[in-house]
Amino acid sequence: MSQINVTVWNENVHERHSQHIRDIYPTGIHGCIQSFLQADPSLNVTAVSLDMPDQGLPDSLINQTDVLIWWGHMAHQEVSDQLVDKLFHRVQNGMGLIALHSAHASKLFSKLLGTESWQMTWRESEDRCLCWVTEPNHPITRGLGRYIDLPAEEMYSEPLFFPRPDELLFINWYSSGEVMRSGMIFNRGNGKVFYFQPGHESYPTYHNPDVQRVITQAVHYVYQGMLPQAALTCPKPPIQKEL
Repeated sequence: MSQINVTVWNENVHERHSQHIRDIYPTGIHGCIQSFLQADPSLNVTAVSLDMPDQGLPDSLINQTDVLIWWGHMAHQEVSDQLVDKLFHRVQNGMGLIALHSAHASKLFSKLLGTESWQMTWRESEDRCLCWVTEPNHPITRGLGRYIDLPAEEMYSEPLFFPRPDELLFINWYSSGEVMRSGMIFNRGNGKVFYFQPGHESYPTYHNPDVQRVITQAVHYVYQGMLPQAALTCPKPPIQKEL
């Protein structure tokens, strides 16, 4: 059985500067995600970070990646435009992308969605979060209950200036009353992009079994197999003869 090649990218800034966050994620957020994904024998998982050579993503790794998982927060502007362009074209050509938490403000996500306006209300204050499932029969939400219960999570709330998603799978409700569309699918070219909001670095969100289930199932959903570059070439319109 051929495996899906998954690359987990993390800027790895918080973990290197905060003992509290290292205590939650001793191997980094990318290491935590790699660990639970490796329980799925159909996945071949590589974990990389911004502080590595080539910002963790040399051409050789990019070219073999079927699904890229991206976690970013503080260092969006440190990611090179050249790298973003390479990843953008890979998604357009069929590579799946899972954008986690504050990756909504990354250069790559902004380029794919065509906007840089990410104004929203946010608060880090131990809010309980119920991540409500809106599509219980979807492959990504399979096996979940009515909601994922997170005892503490950073609050993001509407209005959220995203383009209209192709599929809406989750809506977050916070104990202070705010709500947010928190799990969305966007089709871009031949690729699928899944945005999933829970995952602030100060909380053990990625240790939650339901969150792990969502990310694992999302890998399979956004994976479509890479299409040949020619698939992106639009045919020329036929020459119109004058009457």
